[in-house]
This record gives sequence, structure tokens and C-alpha cells, in this order.
Amino acid sequence: MKLVLIITLMAFFSLQAKERPNIVMIFLDDAAYSDFRPFGNPPYATPNVERLAAEGVRYTRFHVPQAVCSASRAALLTGRYPHRNRVVNAIAPGMRGLSPEHPIMAETFHKQGYATAHFGKWHLGDVADTRPMARGFDQHAGLLVSNDMWRHNLVWKKDHGDLPLPYWENGAIKIADISPDDQKHLTSWATESATRFIRSQAGKQPFFLYVAHSMPHVPLYCRDEFKGKSGAGLYGDVITEIDWSVGEIMTALRETGIEKDTIVLLTSDNGPWDEFGNHAGKTPFREHKGTSFEGGVRSALTVRFPRELKPGTVNDRAFGSIDLYPTLASLAGIPLQEKDTDGRNVWPLMRGDEEAKNPHPHYFISTGWDLEAVMTADGKWKLHLPHGYRDVIRPGSDAERGETKTSMIEESLFNLIDDPLEERNLITKHPKIAKDLREAGAAYLKRFRSGK
Repeated sequence: MKLVLIITLMAFFSLQAKERPNIVMIFLDDAAYSDFRPFGNPPYATPNVERLAAEGVRYTRFHVPQAVCSASRAALLTGRYPHRNRVVNAIAPGMRGLSPEHPIMAETFHKQGYATAHFGKWHLGDVADTRPMARGFDQHAGLLVSNDMWRHNLVWKKDHGDLPLPYWENGAIKIADISPDDQKHLTSWATESATRFIRSQAGKQPFFLYVAHSMPHVPLYCRDEFKGKSGAGLYGDVITEIDWSVGEIMTALRETGIEKDTIVLLTSDNGPWDEFGNHAGKTPFREHKGTSFEGGVRSALTVRFPRELKPGTVNDRAFGSIDLYPTLASLAGIPLQEKDTDGRNVWPLMRGDEEAKNPHPHYFISTGWDLEAVMTADGKWKLHLPHGYRDVIRPGSDAERGETKTSMIEESLFNLIDDPLEERNLITKHPKIAKDLREAGAAYLKRFRSGK
């Protein structure tokens, strides 16, 4: 009788693992829209990302709600706008960060029978109840903050003191203070942990794997075997190693026989940190990280899911990172209430259904606590409210930070279909559209501003 029960349970979990997709989310730090082929044409090869795109779908109009490390990550994992989850800007060491009152993907998926793991950069809190192992992850290894928040960064050290930058593993500090040589291994350590997790879970329960690389955020590091490999400087070498990482993860999925049952997503938290010059990527759009222009908030997204997505296609339908949580939950058969997230299930749109419409009326884009832009859900119209932004006037070189100034933009309306570079202000030609977006922004602020 006991043997029959065991066999029945094994069959049940095997069926569950096959029917409920595994999810691998690869999230880069400060990667530019054009860093990888086929989104751009960089002077180095990225064959593994190209293959991922050839076997999946390339999304060209994917937006984050705030172009800053912690805010973008909190929005991704909660499906909630920064004004709602209260995470804006970047969280410093020792800060609490994202409150546990805002559930994240890992917690929800874990409660529904998924194995969960996070490897790489966290940046959502650095006290006990906000670290990864307290937020639904079975396994974790990596940094709790950005890789520049360490004593070897003289600017950081001047403002914050001689603080160590520890490397954590499963709730304990593994390396008390990482060295420059340790930084060289951050990409490979996250990759090796990810592939081990995949191989250990294959054929068992479904899993949610969040691989959040610390690179290509400055300071740039890669292993010695990638140094000089790209022929395009250190930044190209770092991207080449990230491409290798994508290949290793795809190989693990293929060799364990779960490739067809796994959703793989690759994107970035925001655009490049432009003021670092040749240590930053290049975007075809206006401005960069830390701004509400397309160069800051539009990220390249590639998704592979053989069971439902047509390979080798390009999807130019607009949607946001806040939509990934409810969308993936729906694919996993996990019920969410509309009140649980600000995002919505956009899978019909992502799948390319001709009649699919974005369920949102608008998307909202902020910097810090300031609402700076409102975009129609179809991604056509974008209204910039008057605001200042960091404008690079002299890019740096070889890890030197360049010179910036604060520029101002008046209330401006752009047609992103005809003018993705946000150069032609059409506010006088389309006052009704501007009025509608302005009023939507006011309603958003009225809803979320309390408790600031």
C-alpha cells in the first residue's frame, strides 16, 4: 500500500512539473537596449542571446516604471508601481528596503508548490526580514546591494565610510568583504549556481529561478578568460561573458529535458549608465538610466516558451515589467486578484493574438518620488510632465565618471511610434491627448501619494 502511494505521489508531482512551466528570469543591471544582437549590432558576438531570440520572441517596446536599480526590481517582483511599494531610487547597505507587506513572485510561487532560487544581485533590502531567504527563496547566493557600494569605490567610501561588501549564501555571509578578484567571478558564480539548481530540480517540482546579474553595472569585471575576448574593450568582454551565461543556462535546460516546459526571460532593469562612457552600453533612444526618457525605461526583452510562443518572431506591442508577475502567475495556474498587483495579465498580447488589447489605459513613469511621464497603454503617446533630468555633457572613460548637468524639459507630448527618440513635441497639435494623459497622472498621484 505504501509503495502504491509513493508511486502515485511521484506520478502526481511529475505531471505537475510537466504541466506547470518552470520560469527562468535573467535580469541584467544597466544593460543597454542594443547590447545584444539582434536588438542591436554591437562590435562583438552574442550567439547565445541570438539563439534565444531565434527560438523565442523579441519584444521591442517593453518598459520599466522607474529607471533605477532597486525601484525597477521591486516593481518587477511585486507587480506594483514604485509609489505603491514605496521603493524608489537605490537601497543602501543596512536599509530595510521592500516591506514584506508587498508579496513578491517568489513568495507566491513558493506557496503554490514551486521551488525557488535567486542568484546574483538582490538590492531589495539588507535587514533580516527583507533579505532573499525571508522572501520566499529556497536558495540564494550573491550581493545584497550594487557592486559599486564598496570601499574600493572612493566616491562611495567618502560618502558612506569604510564598509565591507559581503557575499551571501543561503542566509549567511560566505565572503565577509569581496575583493576586486572576487568581482571577476560574480557572473560565473551566479551562472554555476543557476545551472546546479536547474539540474537538481529537473523532473521534480516546477521551479522559479531569478538570475539577477550584477553586471554590466560599473565597476566592470569579468573572468580572465573573457578579458580581451570581445575585441571591443572591457564592456564588450563583460557582455560576452553574460552571453556565455545565457548559453550555459539554456544548455542545462536542454540537457535535463525540460527546455520545452520552461519559460526563459532576458531583460534589464533599465538603460545604460551613460556618464561612464566606454564602460556603459549604447541605446538608440534618448538619454539613459535615471531618466524617464526611452533610453532609461525601455529595455530589450526576449522570451522563449516553445509550448506557446512562435519562434523567431518580433512583437512590437507595448507592455510593462509590472505585468510579468500576473502574467507568469496565470501561466502557472496561480490565482491572483486584481488588487494584488498594478500589473495585468498580458499573455494574449505577448503571444501575438491579433485581437489582444492591453488591459491598461495608461502606464506611469517616475524618478524618485516624482511622477515624470504618462504613456498610453498601446505605447503610442507619452506625456512628459515638466521635470529636470541628469544630462551627460562629458562621458567618462575607463571607469571614470563623466560630467553631468541638470537639464529641464517642459510639458511635452511625443508620438513614440513616429518619434521614438522623443525629439518632436506635439503638445500644441494634440491638446486633448495631452489633457487626458495629464489627468491620468493626477489621478495616479491622488491614489498613491498618501503615505509618502
